[in-house]
Amino acid sequence: MKLYYHPLSGHAHRARLFLSLLGIPHELQYVDFAKREHKSDAFLAINPFGQVPVLDDDGTLICDSNAILVYLAKKTGRTDWLPEDPAGAAAVQRWLSVAAGQIAHGPAQARLINVFKAPYRPEEVIPRSHAILTLIEGALDGRDWIAADHPTIADVALYSYVERAPEGDVDLKPYPNIRQWLGRIEVLPGFVEFQKTPIGIDA
Repeated sequence: MKLYYHPLSGHAHRARLFLSLLGIPHELQYVDFAKREHKSDAFLAINPFGQVPVLDDDGTLICDSNAILVYLAKKTGRTDWLPEDPAGAAAVQRWLSVAAGQIAHGPAQARLINVFKAPYRPEEVIPRSHAILTLIEGALDGRDWIAADHPTIADVALYSYVERAPEGDVDLKPYPNIRQWLGRIEVLPGFVEFQKTPIGIDA
């Protein structure tokens, strides 16, 4: 398998993290944002949305990080990571939607301001970040994992941008449940770190 990625993309990291957690051999294909390779004709032929990550599984192209998580869990038959029972599958999907929605428009955008000089407004995205982190903090009260009694792709989908929220000036100190949950993910066999940048409140 080949993963088109950028090391500072949280979306790409979640795909890379899950490949590593599953122990799947893969090649990393760096996409240079500075040279706008993600908007080149060659890359747009792979993903017309012009975004990373893209997974190339022997010619089968999977775009979108959450779709890649689902694909990998299904392909490997890992029903622990993606339950097949209705309630379990729905619980995971709920948090995949959060990752694509409130996380993308909260902690991810806050971080993009500092990392890529994205034109978002801190006074809007930082409060949105704390709103969703407060909900996640509550959801983790009394439990180790977000969607089940074991790690699932829901945890993988949420991890990267939550863990790097301080790079967007979003403080994680008020969220002890989240910080403990992040620590549990980081000791899973096969864990791979999301590249840090020297910015934000922890710089």
